[in-house]
Amino acid sequence: MYNILEIANTHGGNIDYIFSLIDEFGEFKNNIGIKFQPFKYDKIALKDYKDYNIYKDLFFTPKQWSKIIIHAAKTKDIWLDIFDLYSVEILTSHFDSIIGIKLQASVLYNELVVSHLSRLNFEKIMIILNISGFEIFEIDLIIRNYESLFNKSEILIEIGFQGYPTQLQESGISKINKLKESFPNRLVFADHIDTKKEDALWLPIIASLKGVHVIEKHIKHSTLDTKYDHYSAMDYLSFKKYLSTLERYVRLEEQPFICNSEKEYLLNTQQIPILNKYKNAGELLSWDDFEFKRTNKLGLKTTELEKFISNGYCLRMDKTINSTIKREDLKKITVGTIIAVRLKSSRLKRKALKKIGNLTSIEYCIKNALKFNGINHTIVATSNLDEDAELKNFTYNKSVVFHKGDPDDVIKRYLLIARKLKIDVIIRVTGDNPFISSDILDILIKSHYNSGSDYTVAKEAAVGTNLEIINTVALEKVHRHFPMADYSEYMTWYFQNNPEHFKLNYVDLPKRFVREYRLTLDYDKDLDLFNKIDEHFVNKGVEYSIVELFEFLDNNPNIANINSGLTIRYKTDQNLIDTLNKAVKIE
Repeated sequence: MYNILEIANTHGGNIDYIFSLIDEFGEFKNNIGIKFQPFKYDKIALKDYKDYNIYKDLFFTPKQWSKIIIHAAKTKDIWLDIFDLYSVEILTSHFDSIIGIKLQASVLYNELVVSHLSRLNFEKIMIILNISGFEIFEIDLIIRNYESLFNKSEILIEIGFQGYPTQLQESGISKINKLKESFPNRLVFADHIDTKKEDALWLPIIASLKGVHVIEKHIKHSTLDTKYDHYSAMDYLSFKKYLSTLERYVRLEEQPFICNSEKEYLLNTQQIPILNKYKNAGELLSWDDFEFKRTNKLGLKTTELEKFISNGYCLRMDKTINSTIKREDLKKITVGTIIAVRLKSSRLKRKALKKIGNLTSIEYCIKNALKFNGINHTIVATSNLDEDAELKNFTYNKSVVFHKGDPDDVIKRYLLIARKLKIDVIIRVTGDNPFISSDILDILIKSHYNSGSDYTVAKEAAVGTNLEIINTVALEKVHRHFPMADYSEYMTWYFQNNPEHFKLNYVDLPKRFVREYRLTLDYDKDLDLFNKIDEHFVNKGVEYSIVELFEFLDNNPNIANINSGLTIRYKTDQNLIDTLNKAVKIE
């Protein structure tokens, strides 16, 4: 914080007083300036002005000012108040010794003074403009005018006026925020409050903490009589106390944003996530699983745990109630897309091998499954019967795992390969759906991780485009309740019919991913539609997303309607629905 010692008129015209005052305050050297007011009585006022004779008493000759300035410059920066052409004369005579000048509000429109000042090179001299009594729009005009005249000098804006003494409510503190909002210029606070009050100590400190850069403080001699301006002037001891207090408080702004004690306090008192239930290895976590308490146990903080939850981590081990979660308790989830497929279809014989363009239906499905993000394994899961062995020749890509398992119990078939590959989260796909979408999966899996669910599915989606995300530990739980799952091809029911046993997550997809089209393969008409879609995009020579597919069907209703009259049994066969609702219910 830079301070300017304002001598003003405390000297009463006594040059010995000024020299003694300069010496008394000589120890204050760092970031300290001293300001004098050279003027000539007949240049600043007419004889009829009430203070004319006081101005005569205060007058010093140019030689006297030269001695004063030379002596003061030994310890401090020199500033001058400019009132009249005599002030300009003193400034010009000591131009190389002056660091800055100040124009009081009453002088800002003295065109004669301003004209003479504008002839000088102010490149290395600062200019303080006191704006007391002016509105913001007037201040703006004043600053722009002075910046154009003195374009290489820094213009500072000063708040404060001499009220003999100035009252606290008139100090100008209220102007600081508005001036900072309105102008980029540095601010000066001129304090003129009664020094007999504690306010004289704290007011400039408050101003500095509010963003003022320079404080102007009146001073007086400790033992010599002070005839003028003594109301707002501090003596040596008062100024020393003020300066040490100011420096102490200003240093507070230099402290780091977070201090060590603050860090330690937070570390010792912060509430961290504590499990409110037993959790099994392999389970995902969500904030529903936690309470937040202080504890001496080590554990991840909320922000740290959030990163693991949202980025697909599950428990590496079982955790009991009131446990914290540590980094070593978590592991990155292994995700597997498991495509269930067989060749025993009754309505459309061997439909998995029906051609859509140049690919079989199952290859088309695998091709789109391989576009999924964040997947560790893509698996074709068929039966161990001879009739399905042929599917091994249609896995599309050598990275795809070909798995054979139980011909009837799809849950067993899934779990066998999930255990073998240590899969934590299963993306359930049926081979009947060649148009599965990575865009839809991205939305569902993000929601699955963030919600810590057992089972996730979209609320609405075009038939054949929806996907199901299932935690392996949840599927293991189904298997324990249904060791022989008679309706396992309808795996959905085992979860959706048991909401009290599983955390179910139904996701609203963005409208661009939702249509009422039928994109699953069961009939010849489905195949006709799929080949029309493939033909269109092959002719265009582009890979396409689900959005582009929907745009094509939206713009071609005659094609979209090819299979529109077909139904899905598990949605329309009430006997089947009733059977499933009863048979897959966990009692």
